[in-house]
Amino acid sequence: MTTFGRALVLAGGGLAGIAWETGVLQGICDERPDAGEALLASDVLLGTSAGSTVAAQLSSGVGLEELFDRQTSEAGGAHELHPGVSVESITELFLSAMLAPDTTAGQKLQRIGAVAAQTDTVAESVRREVIARRLPSHDWPSRVLRVTGIDIETGELVVFDNGSGVDLVDAVAASCAVPGVWPTVTIGDRRFMDGGVGSTVNMVAVRDCAAAVALVPSGIDSPSPWGSGAVDEIDAFPGAALAIFTDADSLQAFGPNPLDPACRAPSARAGREQGRREAQRVAAFLGV
Repeated sequence: MTTFGRALVLAGGGLAGIAWETGVLQGICDERPDAGEALLASDVLLGTSAGSTVAAQLSSGVGLEELFDRQTSEAGGAHELHPGVSVESITELFLSAMLAPDTTAGQKLQRIGAVAAQTDTVAESVRREVIARRLPSHDWPSRVLRVTGIDIETGELVVFDNGSGVDLVDAVAASCAVPGVWPTVTIGDRRFMDGGVGSTVNMVAVRDCAAAVALVPSGIDSPSPWGSGAVDEIDAFPGAALAIFTDADSLQAFGPNPLDPACRAPSARAGREQGRREAQRVAAFLGV
């Protein structure tokens, strides 16, 4: 049963993903303002990991051009921290959990969560301040905003919204808590890690929408540790769906580590160029 018209799904992908998604939206607005306006006015915003930051920023009331400028300016990222770890080390964490025999997906997520809880990182309060500075507003908007996280004890996907009774900064911090990189986030008596660990898109959270446009800051053929990646998940969406995956030029702009603050400006600019190239396809899908 559909309750809403269209969802804008903003997937996970590190600091590069935040910048790229912002750039893609700006590029669409450059080329086809009507399509860009329609996309930004989607009934539901769903954010996972990096996408949770973008979704919260878009719903803050700050204009897209200003959000793009923040991604390309040095001052806009002055609060960001270098992760101090490589993508390879994060991959090893996932592989160790994936290779565990006779375990369900939930159990694998619990294993990752246990490692995340034990990893020595910056203090939770330090990381929370980084997230707080990313968000122009710390209040949930009146429009529908959904942010995903994973309970490390149960492996359960949790979708936060303005009815959850959870602070917006905490919800976004939980969604962005990359295991092995950043601290898990305490909300009440539960601890959460990155909402993108099980799925970068979490299309299940917008199954009450008739249509969805997904921005996915990874290659269309990027491997998934879960066997069925974002492509299959988007294809299985029961409504109409359009996905924009990162093209070769944007992937090159991301550089070797999408969590490195240095990737922000080149990723935003590459996303803007890709958005311009994708604008007509988006306009056709939206019927504008």
